[in-house]
Amino acid sequence: MPASSPEAGLETIRAVGCAACHVIPGVEWPKGRTGPSLEGFAAQPLIAGSLSNDPDTLTAFVRNAPAVSPDSAMPAMPLSEPQARDVAAYLYTLQPR
Repeated sequence: MPASSPEAGLETIRAVGCAACHVIPGVEWPKGRTGPSLEGFAAQPLIAGSLSNDPDTLTAFVRNAPAVSPDSAMPAMPLSEPQARDVAAYLYTLQPR
């Protein structure tokens, strides 16, 4: 993803507490189990089981999931557009083992 930073995305993930709900490679603690594990996320064809896994959709979803997928249990997150792009860039580094 041009103009985004996976490293900054990981720092944002840590700062806003995404791991309270998700297991996220690169985040040691916590290891939330409410949401799905994000291990291997880059290889997943869908986001939340129904959305195309592409950069624009993912950026919108991590920022405000209820607006993109009203049935999602994920809350809107306090992220700017650049922060959401960085988070998406990090998630696209997560390959299957």
